[in-house]
Amino acid sequence: MDRRKFLSTIGVGAAAAGLAACASDSDDDTDAQGESGGGEGGLITIIVNDPSNPYWKTEGDLAAAKAEELGYSATVGAHKGDTNEENSLVDTAISNQSVAMIMDPADADGSIGAVKKVLDADIPVFLINAEINESGLAKAQLVSNNAQGAAIGAEEWVSRMEEEGEYVELFGLPSDNNAQTRSNGFETTITQYPDLEKVGEEVANWDRTEGRDKAQTLLQAHPDISGIISGNDEMALGAIAALKEADAFEGIVVGGFDGSPDAIESIKNGELAYTVLQPVAEFAEKVIEMADDFLTNGTEPEEEKQAFDCILITEDNVDNMVDDFIYEE
Repeated sequence: MDRRKFLSTIGVGAAAAGLAACASDSDDDTDAQGESGGGEGGLITIIVNDPSNPYWKTEGDLAAAKAEELGYSATVGAHKGDTNEENSLVDTAISNQSVAMIMDPADADGSIGAVKKVLDADIPVFLINAEINESGLAKAQLVSNNAQGAAIGAEEWVSRMEEEGEYVELFGLPSDNNAQTRSNGFETTITQYPDLEKVGEEVANWDRTEGRDKAQTLLQAHPDISGIISGNDEMALGAIAALKEADAFEGIVVGGFDGSPDAIESIKNGELAYTVLQPVAEFAEKVIEMADDFLTNGTEPEEEKQAFDCILITEDNVDNMVDDFIYEE
């Protein structure tokens, strides 16, 4: 297995077991922060979006597990897309004298102030999964290669559509740059095929329930569609639920993005056409290693913005998913 891309299944199991209590607290209350370990290296504060989404839960769990492995204690908090809650978590991190902060920012613009506040407290900041619209603040911004992932997903989707038909798109959270990057990537690929016609788009904010509701709206307005392309798995799975409820599932191609456990099961069940696996396991570990290298050796990351390539998952390679977000060749 390539360690640069994938954590070991043993490590994932340890992360899940050792951080279950912390993750449970985060699921129920964005203010709750479960401390992991008693490391002498100091406290690393990790702020994710919403642990009810397995992608963000994995992000927080594995980052905390790596921090503990390297001798730190860790807390995981969740802002759920709310910049006010994010600021509250930042204030707590500062008062707790964190030695570093790992943050999945709530808003590309709205989180800039929170990052600056942490820096004013002489705490280094490392961003993961999503970017802010200002360079030179965070030590690093580690994200999935969303443009590459969108391209490989769209190519698969076009093939499944047989290069023709009407379709709609489910768009993610507008304040997250990843949403627009993926949508642009879809468009760049799909517009090369003149017999594919986009007839509608709805914002569903990365959410399954909103995906279902917005898909219902789109189906009512455009009953002749033959495809739905989605910015993430949760919205795609919501769309599949809507299609089933409308007895319209047969013959409609639905594509996702994330590589979530439910998406993997949906592919195995012959429902979701594909998903694009984001390497969250890779950069959740890598960001902690970067923070540790900076704290112990003063080593600055070579580049601030770093993108990690995604992997297309279909029925042909779905059995290579050996655990949540873990792919093994």
